[in-house]
Amino acid sequence: MNLLLLDQFSDPGGAQRCLLDLLPAIRAAGWNALVGLPGDGELFAAVRELGFETARITCRSSADPARFAAGTPVLARQIGQLARQIRADLVYLNGPRLLPAAALRRPHVPVVFHSHSLVPAGMMRLMAGASLRRLQARVIGACRFVAGQWQAFVPPENVRVIYNGVTGPGRAGPRPRVPRIGCVGRIAPEKGQLAFVAAARAIHRAMGESRFVIHGAALFGEPAARDYEAEVRAAAAGLPVEFAGWSNDVYGALAELDVLLAPSAAQEATPRVILEAFAAGVPVIAFSSGGIPEVIAPGHDGLLVNSVEEMAARAIEVLRRPDGGLAERARETWRARFTLERYQCEVISALRQISS
Repeated sequence: MNLLLLDQFSDPGGAQRCLLDLLPAIRAAGWNALVGLPGDGELFAAVRELGFETARITCRSSADPARFAAGTPVLARQIGQLARQIRADLVYLNGPRLLPAAALRRPHVPVVFHSHSLVPAGMMRLMAGASLRRLQARVIGACRFVAGQWQAFVPPENVRVIYNGVTGPGRAGPRPRVPRIGCVGRIAPEKGQLAFVAAARAIHRAMGESRFVIHGAALFGEPAARDYEAEVRAAAAGLPVEFAGWSNDVYGALAELDVLLAPSAAQEATPRVILEAFAAGVPVIAFSSGGIPEVIAPGHDGLLVNSVEEMAARAIEVLRRPDGGLAERARETWRARFTLERYQCEVISALRQISS
C-alpha cells in the first residue's frame, strides 16, 4: 500500500512525534510512504533518517484568515501532485489545517484525519467539520474528548479512538537529592505553564529547598506562544525556576524530576508526557481537564486536581512522604494500555481496514 502522509507542522510537537512513531510500523507492514511537511523544521531530517522520502508543502496558519484562504488552493494542488507521485492508496492528514485543501482537492482514495487536539468552536471547527463531511473521511481521535467534537460531521462508525503509546526509558536513573518538580511540553497557554509557576510559588513557600524546571519552548513560529513564554518568565522571577528549553530526550528530563505537574487548560487532550511519566515511574499530578481523566485513574496511577492550590498541596504531600506505590502502579498502567507497540498495532490495523 502507498500512503501520502501530511502534517501541518515540521517542528517536533506531540502530534508530530506520533507521526514519527508510526513510520517504523508502516515500514514493518511493507508499505511505502511519502511525507509532506511545511517550513524547514527538524521533522524533515527525522523522517529521512527513518528511510522515508519527504516533500515540502504550503500550510499556512489559520490565525491569518486571508493568507490561509490564499494558501488553500496551492496546498490542494500540492496534495494532488504528491498523491499522483506516490500513486497513493490512502491519504493521512495529521492536523486540521490540512482539511480544507484536501476537501478542495477531493482525492479519489480514502482519507484519514488523525485528530490530536481540540479545534476551537466557531468558524475553524465548522470549516474542518464540513471538510471531513465532504471527504467522507475516517477520523482517528487521540481520546474520546477530542473525537467527540466531530460527532456532528462524521458518522459514528467512521470515528475510532486510539490512545497514544510511548516507549519506556532505557533505564531509570537516580532521583535528585533536592526535590525537583517540573512540567514538560511546548510552551503555550493550553499547556498551563503560568499555572505551574503559581503552584511552584506555593510549594516553594512550604518547602524552600525545592527546585522547579520547565522543559519546553514556544514552537510553530506562533507570536502568541512567544508572548506567553515572556509572561511565564516574568511570573517566575525570584523563584528557583529553571527554563531548560526543548529537549528531544524526554526520559532524560523526567529522570531529573520527583514529581511531574500537568496543569493543562480545559481544551487540552491527553498529553504524551503523562504517559511518558507513567513509563518512567514519575508521579503525575494533573488538572482534571480535557481528555486527561481518560488516562489517569485518580489515586491509583496519578492524581487529578481542580485548582492551583490543590495541585501545590498534593505535590507537597507526595514530596514529604512515599507515594504508596503510585509510581509503580502508573508503570503497570503504561504496560497495559499505553505502550508504543499497542499504539502502532491499532493504527496500522485501522489504516488497513480503511483502505480495504
